[in-house]
Amino acid sequence: MRPTTLEPDQVTRLVTEHQASVWRYLRFLGASSELADDLTQEAFLQLLRGPFTEQDGPATAAWLRTVARNLYVKSLRHPPFADADLDALEAAWSAYARDDAGTGTLEALRSCLERLDGRAREVIHLHYELRRSRPQIGAALGIGEDGVKSLLRRTRALLRDCIERQRRLA
Repeated sequence: MRPTTLEPDQVTRLVTEHQASVWRYLRFLGASSELADDLTQEAFLQLLRGPFTEQDGPATAAWLRTVARNLYVKSLRHPPFADADLDALEAAWSAYARDDAGTGTLEALRSCLERLDGRAREVIHLHYELRRSRPQIGAALGIGEDGVKSLLRRTRALLRDCIERQRRLA
């Protein structure tokens, strides 16, 4: 296939289809929100600069991830991982993202979070939404730091199992 110049409607469609996935992938690799914003934009600028040949959705997503990963690695003074680690991260991302750029996993997470109640719901709220420390969470829940650590570990395991069940059923 020969690279072609993309039409404006093609660019709009590609950004709409892949922007969130590229951004999530960069966050998965360890980029800050701000860096992920910048690198996502740069990945799409490279797409515009070409040469780029549009293929099916998964191939285009893989091309954009490769560009984004290379941009991320270049942005680091001392990359925290070797190429083999990047390959393992890519495999983990592919398992998470599947064919829907991770949307199904996020929907499953939201559904599973809605099912939590009591201390499990509260520990997730305090830790991830309010960004409280373990001592602060312990004080709010009336348990020690080790109890907070155990409750978080059990709750994460429940959420992981719930998400995996929902994804298998989907």
